[in-house]
Amino acid sequence: MPRIVDHEERRGQIADAVERLIAAESLDSVTVARTAEEAGISVGLVQHYFASKDEMLLESFRRVRNRIEARVAARRQRSERAGARIERMLLDGVAELMPLDPARRSEGRVTLAFTARTFGNPGLAEVLRSSNANLRAQIEQALRNALACGELPEPVGYELEAARLLAFVDGLVLHCHTGQRPLSARAAHAMVAAELARLLPGPCDRSR
Repeated sequence: MPRIVDHEERRGQIADAVERLIAAESLDSVTVARTAEEAGISVGLVQHYFASKDEMLLESFRRVRNRIEARVAARRQRSERAGARIERMLLDGVAELMPLDPARRSEGRVTLAFTARTFGNPGLAEVLRSSNANLRAQIEQALRNALACGELPEPVGYELEAARLLAFVDGLVLHCHTGQRPLSARAAHAMVAAELARLLPGPCDRSR
């Protein structure tokens, strides 16, 4: 009996091949032929699922950002169940954006390559805009919760503060990936931890 093809799985297989090529080489190295070779399928099959290279790139970037957002959300949920401080919850969440292990380092390299292409590419730009908006919303809600439980001593401009924190992390990530010594990924993580400790110094009382 012939195997039933899962079309979403096949699209994912192709998008993953695009991501591997970018991580190992560069975004310019991605072609339909190279992607087919990397995915272990025919050029015709790639073209069946994606009409152009731009469509492949868009799908790959969307999947990368969705994966990051899902990990951040999962971290938050685990921390909430464990009753962790919101300071810790935020640190664990933004750590998913940082090159703290080979997988996240590779993912960050791919994200930066795509980010550079958002100029003049509305599709890629929208993926990044939407993803960052989601991450900022998660940070903003965490800050509101921190005020409610006492970790945040007084109200702040939540939307602006969330944007500032995400921009701070993004800047550190860029420096890590471009080899701006002496900033290592671990040092960058420690800097984020120090900033969150400064912002959220209060005791956490969830009974409030």
